[in-house]
Amino acid sequence: MKYVLLFCAASQDLEAWQALSDEARAYKRAQASQWIAEHSAQIRKSYGLHLPHTVTSVHFGAGSQPLVTDGPFLEGTEVIGGLAEIEVADLDEALQLAKTWSVHTPGHPVVEIWPMVEE
Repeated sequence: MKYVLLFCAASQDLEAWQALSDEARAYKRAQASQWIAEHSAQIRKSYGLHLPHTVTSVHFGAGSQPLVTDGPFLEGTEVIGGLAEIEVADLDEALQLAKTWSVHTPGHPVVEIWPMVEE
């Protein structure tokens, strides 16, 4: 089965991340890269995402007229910092993989597991 892992953080986690020195952030990024390399048999693709203030959204409302806005569509204090497409036998294996995510404090201490629609 294929799943997408979303690496999520609350606003206070994002603030803690931004408060780190450049060297500390580089170290955390290297840890994430190492984790991805260690699980390359299961991870098909992975992407880091820029901070929420860089996001642009296109909304389709009444009459299907597009409205372009700055910022993410999802409201709240949580952000998605990256994602990985994985291929595993089942949800149990996806959970085992997610539980090994060690690049979590400060940074992205929550991993959401989303099943992918395969057509």
